Amino acid sequence: MLRWIALILLLVLIGLQIKLWTGNGGVHEVETLRAAVKKQTEDNQRLLQRNQALGADVDDLKHGEQAVEARARAELGLVRPGETFYQVVEKPGAASSVAPPANSNNSGQ
Repeated sequence: MLRWIALILLLVLIGLQIKLWTGNGGVHEVETLRAAVKKQTEDNQRLLQRNQALGADVDDLKHGEQAVEARARAELGLVRPGETFYQVVEKPGAASSVAPPANSNNSGQ
């Protein structure tokens, strides 16, 4: 009689282990949900920092004339009356005047 009870309890234990590892709400699903929560938390932190930076920009634009002027100059190319605008354009080859590295395939020739 005791042997049958032990066998039944062992079968129940095996059934519960199978459900734990493979069933709905099992270990695999919990790990997947933890990874999704971690990714969402990182995304939320990144977006929170972006929102704070945008809020600071809005505050500067509302209360500071220098910020409005700097943005108008940078984005719209505006110039004050009486100022002269000079634009310096470099030649395309002048920026990369560094010599290319030697070819290492010809070592010994």
